Amino acid sequence: MLSFMRIRIYRGKFVAYAVFVVFIGLALGALTCAVLLDQWIGNSRNEAAGAFSRAESALQYDADRIEAFMQRVYSNSELVADIRSFLGNNAEGYLTARLQDSEYHRPLVSFPDDMKAFLSNGGKGDITQISLHTGQEGNVIRFDSSGNTSFLFRLPNTDEMFRDSIRKGFVYHKKLSDPNQISRQLGEFRFLASSERIFGTVKMDQSDEAAAVSASGDVYLISGGGPDTEELVRRIAADGRAHGFLKTGWANRAYFVAFNSNGFDYRFVSVVDLASLIRRNASVLIGVFLIVLAAMVCVLMLIVYNLREDANFLRRIIASIGRAKTADFTRLSPARYRRNEYGMIARELDDMIHQLDRHIRTNYLLKLKQQETEMKALQNQINPHFLYNTLEVIRSSALVNSADYTSDAIATLGALYRDIVKNDNIITLGNELSLLQKYLKIMEFKYPNRFFYQFNVETALHALPTVKFWLQPLAENFFVHGFRPESEYNLLVVNGWEEDSHFVLEVVDNGRRISEERLAEVRRRLARGDDAPVENIGLRNVYTRLHFFYGSGFSMKIDNNKEAGVQISVILSKEAIRDVQAADRR
Repeated sequence: MLSFMRIRIYRGKFVAYAVFVVFIGLALGALTCAVLLDQWIGNSRNEAAGAFSRAESALQYDADRIEAFMQRVYSNSELVADIRSFLGNNAEGYLTARLQDSEYHRPLVSFPDDMKAFLSNGGKGDITQISLHTGQEGNVIRFDSSGNTSFLFRLPNTDEMFRDSIRKGFVYHKKLSDPNQISRQLGEFRFLASSERIFGTVKMDQSDEAAAVSASGDVYLISGGGPDTEELVRRIAADGRAHGFLKTGWANRAYFVAFNSNGFDYRFVSVVDLASLIRRNASVLIGVFLIVLAAMVCVLMLIVYNLREDANFLRRIIASIGRAKTADFTRLSPARYRRNEYGMIARELDDMIHQLDRHIRTNYLLKLKQQETEMKALQNQINPHFLYNTLEVIRSSALVNSADYTSDAIATLGALYRDIVKNDNIITLGNELSLLQKYLKIMEFKYPNRFFYQFNVETALHALPTVKFWLQPLAENFFVHGFRPESEYNLLVVNGWEEDSHFVLEVVDNGRRISEERLAEVRRRLARGDDAPVENIGLRNVYTRLHFFYGSGFSMKIDNNKEAGVQISVILSKEAIRDVQAADRR
């Protein structure tokens, strides 16, 4: 896996890539964590803003209800009379004064009951205490959590119960004037909205500590607890900023957000301890760390894979150069080439060795094989009787025909043998077709009015390189095995065309067919490369020479036609043609 580490250049690359990947991974991880922390802090800020808004709404609602109650008091003379009875008396005096001032035909109006029903939702609302004060003392009405009412009379205004403190709640002061003489003040109402009830419904899931701070420095803890919390809240209130970070320890910081109340003279403070925030969301941060770690490992594995592949290509390049030095052109197993410089060089070197091997095989081994096959062709394929019989036909024709006819026959035979004995072993397919045409023309002399031939070969095939003298044995195979002398119409057709990836050359006749057993045997011997019997030596030599010349890009098919005769198809791939042409150029 890490074999490339033995190569210094790749070892240095791997170290550089690893450092870069680790740096980028840590940077992305830190950035992701920072974004998440900012989002969590934003959530706590939004939660604090919502809590402050709900507290403000509750206080404003109480203020509106108190204002409505005061309007109710001034619009009801009997209610004012009951308040006068309550003001400045003890319990017995209040009850006595109520009875004295009441009229028998009208129901008694109870100021505490009316206040309990209208103002404090049956004693269960935010307002838990209402007091009426004269210049020196005050009477108190209190509502507990169950809605029960209790009274305290004639308490001094300096009593601890009347001291304004945010720990107890928010006090609304309302002057009570005489409805008949507005300038005359009867006393003062003090309505206490409990801090516990106002802030009790404010839940702070995101904040570690939350509190309300009065202008005098009193602190009501909504969440959190202890003197440390109160001191931290006072520090934040004294800081004056709306939000920010505050150092709370040697290596710890806290985020705070503060809201000032415009109508009720207090400040709402929410504090989030960063260490506690990280602990609460540790699973998310661990997930981010694992994702970043997995990404880093994947990138490093990809780098290792690429470096290993490049190192393998470099070793293959060095091995190819060594093989070229020692003339070892043995074909290696094909490699997966990558689209980079190493892959291009390795591919070109492998192709160079392949072309060198093909060049040597084409220019040396092919010559030896050509000499051998030509000798066999001369010994086995060219029947001496053919030459004698042809000359006899020409002689007979000379007796009964004109001199021009005899001259053409002799000229054709001479041209054919002259082309056969030429030294060129590799010719174009057009020249090979010309040799075949000369041979077939002679056969027309031999079998006048009984043999016909036709060429249908596309022009694109004429320039293809090929070995010499392989079409004539295929045609002669027809005259040896398929020709029917008794028939008046023996036809040989040569077709050739180009397809997408290959060229096809086809020799078709209408002679005798081959038995299925014999056809299977011929196909099997050609596929195995066995030595064929004498009557098939021409077909065997053609197959061997073409296969040796074109390599795996050549194939031959032998089939019986549906109507009559045999069809021999030679298929040449365009890639094989390109290899042959490249070898010729070299």
